[in-house]
This record gives sequence, structure tokens and C-alpha cells, in this order.
Amino acid sequence: MYFPPRELEVMSILWRLGSASVAEVRAELKDSIAYTTVLSALQTLEEKECVRHEPEGRAYRYFPTIDARRAGKSALARIRESIFEGSAERMFAQLVSDRRIGQAELERMQRMIAERLEREP
Repeated sequence: MYFPPRELEVMSILWRLGSASVAEVRAELKDSIAYTTVLSALQTLEEKECVRHEPEGRAYRYFPTIDARRAGKSALARIRESIFEGSAERMFAQLVSDRRIGQAELERMQRMIAERLEREP
């Protein structure tokens, strides 16, 4: 699933909040954009079957229909193929070289790798 930047920002808000009205999404956005722009993004996401809506008074409440993990898996696969020429190792090297990742997070990643290696035959 591919999300342009604005749609990804809207989806991130819905994933974090669980559901939201257009006004609530708009209030959470980093940039101040028109109500109709947010509504348009939500309608596009609904056409892509990534969100659904339910009536709530005179407005609608929007709910994500795909979870962040599934979307992330798809996005990482595209990044691995398009930027790192299909190499998970090169993508991983880029990730762990990021100085913003702290010691504790690196150690958790190391444990995940060790656990995965133990499960492999």
C-alpha cells in the first residue's frame, strides 16, 4: 500500500487515535490546512479502502481499515527494492548507522535478531 505524504500523515493520526472526525484529524496535523483538504484526503483513503466512516451527528467518524504493521511491511518492501536494490542487509546497515537510535533500542534490535536466528533451522 502506497501513501503519498499527506495521506500517510492522515493515516498516522487515525492509527494513533483509533478513529477521528475531519476536524480532529485537522487539529492533529502539523500544517494548518483547509477542512476540505483533509476531507478530500480521507475520501481518497476511503476509495483505496484504507478507511471507512460512520455517521456521528452531522459529521462522520473515520476508522482505519488496515493496520499500521501491514502498511509498514508493504512500505519497507518498496523501500528495500527501490532504494537498497533488494538488499535487506544494506537497508539494515543504513538503519543501525543512524546516530539517533539509542543504545537501548539497538540492544532490543539485537535481541530480536538473536531470537530470529534461534528459530531458523
